Amino acid sequence: MISLVVGGIGVMNIMLVSVSERISEIGVRMAVGARRSDILQQFLVEATLISSIGGIAGILVAMLLGVAINVAVPGFEVSYSTFSIGAAFLTSTGIGVAFGFFPARRAAFLDPVVALSRD
Repeated sequence: MISLVVGGIGVMNIMLVSVSERISEIGVRMAVGARRSDILQQFLVEATLISSIGGIAGILVAMLLGVAINVAVPGFEVSYSTFSIGAAFLTSTGIGVAFGFFPARRAAFLDPVVALSRD
């Protein structure tokens, strides 16, 4: 449970930094007609992709460690559950959506004039 919260906070921190570094880009997009929902969607997709790729990487590392343990320890076999693999992937994706929402909402509600004048 603690690792989920820590992972989620990490995603939120990454996305908050991403929003703060790209304020002028957000302002330009809004000035040329992007709606708040477009900005929200952009940052939610980004947060979800970051978390999903991290989840896939974690699954691959766990599988490689399992293979290494199978080779290193005779008579011991690591087994994999497709349910656990799916749950891990869905959890990491859900964390991206849940903890990416606040930074995405913050980006979507930026005032374009303020965003463009800030540099």
